[in-house]
Amino acid sequence: MFDWTEQSVLVTGGTGSFGKHFVGVMLERYKPRRLAVLSRDELKQSEMKEQFPPGRDSVMRYFLGDVRDRERLERAFSGVDIVVHAAALKQVPAAEADPFEAVQTNIMGTKNVIEAAIDSGVKKVLALSTDKAVNPVNLYGATKLVAEKLTIQANAFGIPRGCALACCRYGNVIGSRGSVIPIFKAQREHGKITLTDERMTRFWITLEQGVEFVIRCIERMRGGELYVPKIPRMTLTDLADAMAPGTEREVVGIRPGEKLHEVLIGEDESRLATEFDDHYVIEPSYRSWSADIVPDGGKSVPDRFTFTSENGAVTLSSEELIELSGGL
Repeated sequence: MFDWTEQSVLVTGGTGSFGKHFVGVMLERYKPRRLAVLSRDELKQSEMKEQFPPGRDSVMRYFLGDVRDRERLERAFSGVDIVVHAAALKQVPAAEADPFEAVQTNIMGTKNVIEAAIDSGVKKVLALSTDKAVNPVNLYGATKLVAEKLTIQANAFGIPRGCALACCRYGNVIGSRGSVIPIFKAQREHGKITLTDERMTRFWITLEQGVEFVIRCIERMRGGELYVPKIPRMTLTDLADAMAPGTEREVVGIRPGEKLHEVLIGEDESRLATEFDDHYVIEPSYRSWSADIVPDGGKSVPDRFTFTSENGAVTLSSEELIELSGGL
């Protein structure tokens, strides 16, 4: 049984949507002996400290710092047992416009997290990824694919030193910054919403579901796994129907770097995938360390299996989306 009360936990990018919810859940339900946030935004940290104050009688700690700065990571990781790596530049247009910046944070930053964690005696690292890492068509997805590869293969020198590393890959988070839901909310007030393509579909997961999935992955991980939750999909038109019924719509065309449909497990990954009740585990295609990473109780997926938002997932109804989001 995994005992969170004995763990010192740090989350990179901890002032983002995921990080703030993760901290709240950790403090309320799991009560780690120490919980640290590392981020580069002093304003967001100041605001977060009001909600989750640090202090002598608090388990909370805050570090101003950037994952691009390896020395700062080594200082922050001192005495840490578990690192949740959530820091990333994730806006697709921004990554296309400033590709070097996305590479520096998403790839080189992940490299720094890995090396600092192993050298600092961290026991587990779980890195957050995205459906856009599968068959990427934009730079953001490509950087996250590289980050996945770096994290998984790092077990070759991490496991012998007592550090296990894994990834979890999921889809759009309902209501998170940069998702289409806040955009539709703002647009409907003006009587017209814009759709990129009426055929478009996306995976959806709530912040609560994402945080709980990450926690379960940390508890069960052995090192080398890529976890994928079984989450529902929804068409863009159904989302518009749920959020702005009867509102005028304008189709503006698919944006650079976007796909019509997202993929969480590609066809070439199917031979490495094992299915469980609520998730899949993808084994590394190349493994130079000896360890059994997939637990008993799963089953192999069919040959050429894919998990896509077009036709490989349960469809989320408008009513279910509204219920999940707490009202739109």
